[in-house]
Amino acid sequence: MGKGVVVAAMSGGVDSAVTAALLKQEGYEVIGITLQIWQEHSEQGKYGGCCSLGAVEDARRAAAKIGIPHYVLNFRDYFANKVIDRFIEEYRCGRTPNPCVECNRTVKFEELLRQAENLGADFLATGHYARVRFNEQTGRYELLRARDSHKDQSYALYTLRQEALAKTLFPLGHIESKQETRRIARELGLPLANKPDSQEICFVPKEGYIAFLKEKAPTALRPGPIVDTAGRKIGEHPGVAFYTIGQRKRLPAGQKEPLFVVALDAETNTVVVGPESELYATGFLASECNWIALSGPPQEAPLAVQVKIRYNGQAASALIREGDARGTIVGCFTQPQRAVTPGQSAVFYGGEGEEAGQVVLGGGILAGALKQSS
Repeated sequence: MGKGVVVAAMSGGVDSAVTAALLKQEGYEVIGITLQIWQEHSEQGKYGGCCSLGAVEDARRAAAKIGIPHYVLNFRDYFANKVIDRFIEEYRCGRTPNPCVECNRTVKFEELLRQAENLGADFLATGHYARVRFNEQTGRYELLRARDSHKDQSYALYTLRQEALAKTLFPLGHIESKQETRRIARELGLPLANKPDSQEICFVPKEGYIAFLKEKAPTALRPGPIVDTAGRKIGEHPGVAFYTIGQRKRLPAGQKEPLFVVALDAETNTVVVGPESELYATGFLASECNWIALSGPPQEAPLAVQVKIRYNGQAASALIREGDARGTIVGCFTQPQRAVTPGQSAVFYGGEGEEAGQVVLGGGILAGALKQSS
């Protein structure tokens, strides 16, 4: 008897293809689905970003090799409304967004999961490197880091809710390395075994996000002043969207010491710069928080956690407590951290013993850095 019906999200890459193949080997009835979320740019060619037209064809060939049905769903308008519009608005507001987090939340693990349920599927599977388990003591589903720490994608999945985790499978979370994934693909004869990983934002052309914003949101690129932390004007900028916290490029030359972007004020259209020492924060404020292993924010006392404030960053020790506003968290780092960037995510990790720092407790969107003088 089979284990149930699984919709496997197939992006056209090796990870999602191996995911579908492994699930079929395990006895699931697998249906491959690819989301067409953005018309590929002509200069991308056949091998554009994930879910481009070229990726759709790659996914179709992989599904045929595995021997599973494959369907393409047009999510273009939905994706534009949920992900691209927010991406643009975040830059308008002087923040640096992570569109993959929003795509996971609204597109893959809300709308695609709903579509999977409409098809009668029991589970949704993706090629993410992360792990899910049920904790019988707490009665909650938990999200854990992948076994391969170099490929771990739990940071971008902290928005998943209990109802989604209950129906989500991540077969690659237990694999030792990406090299092992490619080995499995070659062993199965999948045509994607050596396809390079997609590194760029799927809907942004190769010229970069600035070219994209110039086309889609030119008002986000208004010239304005560059000031130092004392408020002294030292130059002009072409638009706050050109900048992110910690940046050194596009800043006035000829200063006594190297300058970095330390703040962006979209309301006054101002870029604030200062020495590297000004980049370090003793804490942070996060909003739009979601909790996974915990049922809610810490109530009685600050909670010791490991927190990641950027996808490729190292986790840092911190104490977190509930903020004054609903859905917010205030964090205090054990050691000051560099370049806390509004719009990115703060993801909290816990766990005990061998699992210390492995369990995703929850996370939120960084709203600002806190300095000692705050």
